[in-house]
Amino acid sequence: MVTSPSVQNAALSVRNLQKTYKAVGNQPAKEALKGVDLEVPQGSIFGLLGPNGAGKSTFINILAGLVVKTGGDAAIWGFDIDKNPRQARASIGIVPQELSIDPFFTPGEIMDIQAGLYGVPRSQRRTHEILDALGLADKTDAYSRTLSGGMRRRLLVAKALVHNPPILVLDEPTAGVDIELRRQLWDYVLELNKMGVTIVLTTHYLEEAQELCDTIAIIDHGSLVTCEPTRDLLRRIDNKTLLIRTVAQLSDAPQFDGAHCEVRADGMLAVQYNPGDTPAGKVLSQIMQAGIEISDIDTEGAELETVFMKLTGSGAA
Repeated sequence: MVTSPSVQNAALSVRNLQKTYKAVGNQPAKEALKGVDLEVPQGSIFGLLGPNGAGKSTFINILAGLVVKTGGDAAIWGFDIDKNPRQARASIGIVPQELSIDPFFTPGEIMDIQAGLYGVPRSQRRTHEILDALGLADKTDAYSRTLSGGMRRRLLVAKALVHNPPILVLDEPTAGVDIELRRQLWDYVLELNKMGVTIVLTTHYLEEAQELCDTIAIIDHGSLVTCEPTRDLLRRIDNKTLLIRTVAQLSDAPQFDGAHCEVRADGMLAVQYNPGDTPAGKVLSQIMQAGIEISDIDTEGAELETVFMKLTGSGAA
């Protein structure tokens, strides 16, 4: 694994990162990134979210060396991508969205070719170890064109790991993958993270980001909207909901000060309130004073999707 030149460095650091695509034909120039400042802590699982066209892919492609930035600075594991491009590229493994795999090579051959491109000596290659960890050991010698979509997705992850990078970028890694394979993939990614690998994740599944990520950044229209710990981001939505199952079925929702009530289709009484204005104790007190007997109670807090929509005005990551 690549050694960091300084333990003080962030895993990824960008300052005033800009990218403007030139006008082509009738298409006007497009400012894809508008001076983004961002740091990804070492050892974290970092979520990078945003609506389609927000600039996420441009950001990742700049780090991968596939797109040339217009302005600003970027460093990978402490190495400037302009001054130390080889060290920077060696410090990162990127799993792209597209299932771009040569159908006429086997996974074993693809891994060896990738290792050769990164200059990994044959004695240090971990082809079988990585394929086995990703559930592809029995496909080592099969033509890639015979692999299912989920297997191809896992092969892309394997390719990104051949040179032992300390940073792994996963761009929509579970798109088109069934639930079981998605869980297997995340179990392996979590193991990598426990071993010290920094994970950067983009995903359309907001529940994945909420469950997995320590920190989440949201990009919209090329600008950084927010970057903060996931738990702090969820606190941005103040409203909470008490879900109350009553002993007797309620036909109408009661009216309380500082709370909005409704009887849901399943018979649960949903009481929405703002903890900053109305303490939960006051809400419960009013329920009991109304003579409503409670058989069970639960709470419903903010979800990342709600926060995302609030910050971007969009419903998709």
